[in-house]
Amino acid sequence: MKKGRVPRTNFRRKKQLDESQEIELLESWIESQKPDPGSNPLSFPEPPIDAPVGRVGAGLYSPYAGSTRFDQLPISKNTKDGLREGKFTELTEIQRASLPHSLCGRDVLGAAKTGSGKTLAFVIPVLEKLYREKWSPEAGVGSIIISPTRELAGQLFDVLKIVGKYHCFSAGLLIGGRKEIELEKEKVNDLNILVCTPGRLLQHMDETPNFDCSQLQVLVLDEADRILDVGFKKTLNAIISQLPKRRQTFLFSATQTKSVQDLARLSLKDPEYISVHQESTTATPSQLQQIVMIVPLEQKLDMLWSFIKSHLKSRILVFLSSCKQVKFVFEAFKKLRPGIPLKCLHGRMKQDKRMGIYSEFCENRSVLFSTDVAARGLDFNKAVDWVVQVDCPEDVASYIHRVGRTARYHSGGRSVLFLMPSEMKMLEKLKEAKVPLQSIKPNAKRLQPVSGLLSALLVKYPDFQQLAQRAFITYLRSIYIQKDKEIFDIKSLPVDEFSASFGLPMTPKLRFLSRALKPKKLKSEQLLAESEKNMEEAGFELSNGQLSLSESEEEENNVHPRDVLFNDQQEARVIGADVPTTRVLKKKKLKINIHRPAGTRVVFDDEGNTLPPLARIAEIRRSDGTILLDKDKKDEFYRKMREEMKQVDKEDKLLEHQRRREKRTKEKMKLKKGRAEDNFEEDSEGEFSDSESEASRTRKHKKTKIYFDDDDGEGRKLRRLLS
Repeated sequence: MKKGRVPRTNFRRKKQLDESQEIELLESWIESQKPDPGSNPLSFPEPPIDAPVGRVGAGLYSPYAGSTRFDQLPISKNTKDGLREGKFTELTEIQRASLPHSLCGRDVLGAAKTGSGKTLAFVIPVLEKLYREKWSPEAGVGSIIISPTRELAGQLFDVLKIVGKYHCFSAGLLIGGRKEIELEKEKVNDLNILVCTPGRLLQHMDETPNFDCSQLQVLVLDEADRILDVGFKKTLNAIISQLPKRRQTFLFSATQTKSVQDLARLSLKDPEYISVHQESTTATPSQLQQIVMIVPLEQKLDMLWSFIKSHLKSRILVFLSSCKQVKFVFEAFKKLRPGIPLKCLHGRMKQDKRMGIYSEFCENRSVLFSTDVAARGLDFNKAVDWVVQVDCPEDVASYIHRVGRTARYHSGGRSVLFLMPSEMKMLEKLKEAKVPLQSIKPNAKRLQPVSGLLSALLVKYPDFQQLAQRAFITYLRSIYIQKDKEIFDIKSLPVDEFSASFGLPMTPKLRFLSRALKPKKLKSEQLLAESEKNMEEAGFELSNGQLSLSESEEEENNVHPRDVLFNDQQEARVIGADVPTTRVLKKKKLKINIHRPAGTRVVFDDEGNTLPPLARIAEIRRSDGTILLDKDKKDEFYRKMREEMKQVDKEDKLLEHQRRREKRTKEKMKLKKGRAEDNFEEDSEGEFSDSESEASRTRKHKKTKIYFDDDDGEGRKLRRLLS
């Protein structure tokens, strides 16, 4: 008897039969043992090890609400194989609490501490929902997972590929900053699971032909509080309007929202609110050591430099407020060479470069300067030793997300927060939110001033001064636009001293601040005077567009808060201000006396007697002292004056023409230099636009113009030869 190959169609039929039986078993298992709505699966006992697993028609099923391992859950063999390959065996608290409800098809609002395993809490239900619905690759989009940042979206996609490796679903990563938008438009309609950022998803909804989400089964919002806030509100509303209302929705974040308006927007019905750490004594991981230090604004860079120099063998993540600050501090410290590799990450960088820096920081010990683009959801493969918050976070939620980059899962970590004396209200809010903080006073003996070194850098590299000015302005703007004025009060900041700490010789003008503090036009001069008097009583005055303390207040406060540091014995010490000697601080604004007498033009004769202005062109003097003007002499005088004016006018035109030509040349050189470097733009609202203009990158250089001299015939001959 000859042995032959079994037809491939038989394998497919057998596989489909096995999948149908497994799906029937899973549905019966889930339906018979599902927990009651509103119940907490964490309170259920763990099923016994030898609990019977149901068979079709047998009616024997083990309870799964209370399971502690993935193999105890009613999930498919394909998912279990993917979890096993990814070395996921034990359930975390958020997974134990949410999976029994989400596998039943219920909407879930999950809140848990950072690093607690929220990603698997929604990836597993997504795969199982599509598997039980027998979703095929040709069925179109079945699930959408939305993430606020590209890095987090890429990380979610990597986890999805591991867990869903043995499923036959197609998945795609749709994020901004990539050139493959046309290729994405061709493939997006064939994908079953989309992992995307809000802007990119809306772009496909608006531009991709035949893009269809009408059969959507599951919608997931990761870091939901960030996606539901004002920054993404318009984009999210446009996305939700194109999705079906009958779907399963998951919202997960470390700080979850309970807003009725937000839940109504998403069409949630009877969602299960799961907060596994709500009764916890702390809002942050218990293995995280959190330190707060009171640091004056003008000493923050000194303190950061000293911290890095004393932790050269640690992996440090530093958070700053704006892209310009990140760029300036990174470039400045890189030139000063602290003895440890430095990297920077912000929303204005190209996507490939951002992902490369993220990967390098995960692999090697270094210091990463970053904006809040790295504050949410990112899981660094190796533990981050320190999280340093140089600038105060905008709220408690931002603080929790920042420190969540360390002490993830069962590892430890440490964080330090620099708070200014005017930001002490944030300390109270953190304590109210159950954030345990240990207050430490900085040691003045170990402080290494860096302001003088920065001043020398600005002299050595003139182009570097503009970057310092923009970093200075964007920080103050970020303080100015904050809503919580109890914490972020720009009037209380020592602007001049802060500018000096950047190494700047003079304080840049703050036009946005001068407009905000400029008193409105009043009809009554008395009301205007009262307004100015109130500003003086508050201790502030506006001078040349710069905010400064009045002279009287400076005299009363002989010792500035920045001059006080503390040693290990917590004794106050007064040290000298570290301000460059080339810097002149303005204490008074220049006043001009408008009531002084105005000058008049006077002409003197040879004897020193005063004469009328036109006496120098006079020839006849009467006996009574009056002067008669000679008409010919007067006309000759005016003719000479007109000729002089014409000559001067020609010279002025030549100078103006030369000035404009030099200006155009400088602009062209600046544009050419800017194309070779990263494009840094201001971001006052805290949102990032990472796409670049394709036209500006591909635009060809114009041909150099040729000018001809027409004063003689050579120019005309050359033109005829070329034409």
